[in-house]
Amino acid sequence: MAPGFAEVLKAMAGFFHERGERLMALGSAIRVGSAQYPEIDRLRRECAEALDVDPVPQVFVARGAEAYAMTIGMDEPFVVLSTGLVELLDAEGLRFAIGHEMGHVLSGHAVYRTMLLRLIKLQLSMSWTPVSALGLRAVVAALNEWFRKAELSCDRAGLLCGQDPQAALRAHVLLAGGVDPAQVDVPSFLQQAAEYENVEGIRDSLLKLRNIELMSHPLAVVRAAELQKWAASPEYRAVLGGDYPRRDGDEPQATWASDVKSAARSYKDTFTASADPLAKVFADVGEAVSGAAGKVWGRFTGNGDSDKA
Repeated sequence: MAPGFAEVLKAMAGFFHERGERLMALGSAIRVGSAQYPEIDRLRRECAEALDVDPVPQVFVARGAEAYAMTIGMDEPFVVLSTGLVELLDAEGLRFAIGHEMGHVLSGHAVYRTMLLRLIKLQLSMSWTPVSALGLRAVVAALNEWFRKAELSCDRAGLLCGQDPQAALRAHVLLAGGVDPAQVDVPSFLQQAAEYENVEGIRDSLLKLRNIELMSHPLAVVRAAELQKWAASPEYRAVLGGDYPRRDGDEPQATWASDVKSAARSYKDTFTASADPLAKVFADVGEAVSGAAGKVWGRFTGNGDSDKA
């Protein structure tokens, strides 16, 4: 049987993009280890142990004024931290950031994100078909929503590494624009998210949609509030108590189809809980797009409707 689309994509991307990026990191950044950034190396190993990530991904520190972290690669993923991020966060903040990136490694988001981008390009190349430009834009927007949900799920991984919601909140405050967390009133900061989510006018709802439709990351203040909400939930307490899927009984990485379906469920839950006036209008968008995308995926893999998987 011919290899599936995912395997072909991984082989091609791994040979060209991943090898090139790794060589670039080796030649231009500092590889974290016992002799270089030993404190970050300790955090790297502890996060990998907490999330059961094996082998432990390499971490590089690269020069960059902007505070960012990213995970690169599919076969042997590695993490890059900017010097801006390293200088901005304390040890527990860095633990949260590294744990977030380990979440990307554990979930296999790199390969699935690449696949989704390929599907977007495929859809756009078929723009001559009766599918309208508005419909294509809706697909792109829905897939970007999946990316944003993936970021939120990895924030949860970061929190599980340190199990300190306040440390995660301090990191989010700094990433949102704080210089000194002591100068930021936390209740006021989180109130911003509540005000953003609870707009009452259709015009503001449309402006929100326009602002985020092409963003791959959640808005900083909203992101912080979402993680704090999860930290106060029974689900978080259950995970800390040991109630979570074990890798010996479950696939270590979610499938593309299950990730998209999970995002679709999250769309409905989020819209149902929101006071946004457009919430009901978009409540079924995630499910509709995930179903259509699953059928396209089935064509690539030869498995037919992915719902049968």
